[in-house]
Amino acid sequence: MPNEGTRSLPRILTIAKNAFREAVRDRILYNLIVFVLLITVSAIFLGELTAGQESRVIINLGLSSVLLFGSFIAVFVGVSLVWKEIEKKTVYSIFSKPIGRGEFIVGKYLGLCATLFVNVMIMGVGVTLALAYVGGASQTASVWGAIYLIFLELTILTAVAIMFSSFSTPALSALLTFFVFLIGHFSASLLDLATTLGSQSAIAVFTAIYYTLPNLSNFSFIINAAHGDVPTLSYAGFATVYAFGFDAVLLAITVLIFSKRNFK
Repeated sequence: MPNEGTRSLPRILTIAKNAFREAVRDRILYNLIVFVLLITVSAIFLGELTAGQESRVIINLGLSSVLLFGSFIAVFVGVSLVWKEIEKKTVYSIFSKPIGRGEFIVGKYLGLCATLFVNVMIMGVGVTLALAYVGGASQTASVWGAIYLIFLELTILTAVAIMFSSFSTPALSALLTFFVFLIGHFSASLLDLATTLGSQSAIAVFTAIYYTLPNLSNFSFIINAAHGDVPTLSYAGFATVYAFGFDAVLLAITVLIFSKRNFK
């Protein structure tokens, strides 16, 4: 007989497929893709103003745009995925079927991650084409290495957004997720600053932040990519394990919170 995990997988995949379709129907995704592609095209013209630096400008601007607008998708779509089901009271019909709350959360998460993957790939192709146009095709590996790390970061940001949306309003959830995004990129620098200043209280606070919140600087590779660097296997492997580990913890917390909510 199939075990519980085997029986859960089809239900999770069904929820993920529906979440993917719902996210794709949201016009904001198409608008963001078009906007990023326009920025990439603009980078070509900006690059022409900097003699010999066309490739570097395109990579910096293009990848930064991928991260920025990918984050917008993760946050604004992520905080609404669960909330919309609660607001429209469709959770009653969903949970009247043999679907667990954990399956619901994981399915929603995987659906949005699939949406982000498609969007990041499209935006990455835009950057690659712009790079090839100015003769920088030799740096393609650097671009896609950085894009892989950006996608890993977005999976964490998605998990954070869904976690907050499991117990808060969309506006507050989006605000908290952006705080995590900002602090996650600067937590290491803030800890170094506190250590340099020698303030024990500041060191204690920022050490707690550093180890509690995701350290998103582990995925920052845009500047390196602009200089032609490619993530090493050990670097990419560590980033992958770190992202999957944080994703698992965040989803477990989300399922725990969501399982205790009363929808009556």
